Amino acid sequence: MNTQSEIKGVDSDRLVEWMDEQGLGSGPIAGMSLLTGGTQNLIVRFEREGRIYVLRRPSLNPRPEANVTMMREARVLGALEGSNVPHPALLAACADEEVLGASFYLMEPVTGFNAVNGMPEPHRSDSAMRRAMGFSLVDGAAALANIDYLEVGLEGFGKPENFLQRQVPRWQRQLASYSRHEGWPGPESLEGVHGLSDYLSENVPSSFQPGIMHGDYQLANVMYRYDGPELAAIVDWELSTIGDPLLDLGWIIATWRGYTPELPILQVEPWDGFPLVDELIAHYADQSDRDLSGFNWYVVLACFKLGIILEGTHARACAGKAPQATGQKLHAAAMALMQRGRLWADRRRWE
Repeated sequence: MNTQSEIKGVDSDRLVEWMDEQGLGSGPIAGMSLLTGGTQNLIVRFEREGRIYVLRRPSLNPRPEANVTMMREARVLGALEGSNVPHPALLAACADEEVLGASFYLMEPVTGFNAVNGMPEPHRSDSAMRRAMGFSLVDGAAALANIDYLEVGLEGFGKPENFLQRQVPRWQRQLASYSRHEGWPGPESLEGVHGLSDYLSENVPSSFQPGIMHGDYQLANVMYRYDGPELAAIVDWELSTIGDPLLDLGWIIATWRGYTPELPILQVEPWDGFPLVDELIAHYADQSDRDLSGFNWYVVLACFKLGIILEGTHARACAGKAPQATGQKLHAAAMALMQRGRLWADRRRWE
């Protein structure tokens, strides 16, 4: 954590003026700390009048539509207020880019830990605790899926019509777009991707029940409580939309440890105690009325989509726009995901 009096991209005087207008405390800002300053977002923690705030805004070199994405995150967090979905509580949002040079929002701090970054005690020493952690992850996905998105004001937040039919063409275009990176060997370097594309196109579920999707639901994007196995909050909502929530469950299974081939990313240690994938699926089924008879398709789609996303960094690395070591590691992960996808395509229907 980097503590500074000022952080580039967060003008404290402008922020104070805006917070005064919102009725959020009084006096100066103190203890400004940069929690993350990555390529996509800045997350800054600070204190005002004895209250802790967390600010989230796009990076200093934002991607296209980053400001729109930021406001979408704020919208879904606001919609979840009062629900049983663990999430950072939204305090206020600002779409006016003149205030800080980008849109941003303020949220309550979350007390918890990310298991991918390290396991504290008692979780590290208690395999039963870790087993419950796996089920808590599924509980979060099921709770989100069970929310009526229209009742919480998220009409128009996504385009559920033909959502599943759009997935393969959308991600085929994404993969093809990497050809603009000089040195990338092309889609053929991602062995198995065409076979998964064919399987997905030929087996699209005939119907689904639309709902809120997180879009990147896995262990790296949740925080756990220090005093138990429950989730403290689901974080990083930038890919959230209205679609088929079963894809969030598929994402969990696609990235889960304990079956081959293992992924060289998203590693949690120690792993013993965490549930098996079929136990996770059964746990979800116990609290959902969604049709899981064709669930394998969703795991294959998750493998296909995430593999293509990761291959983008490999393509950029081939062109010298990302670290070579990172590119190679994520290419290996993408290849492993293609293999996992093939296994799930051949697996018996889940019952």
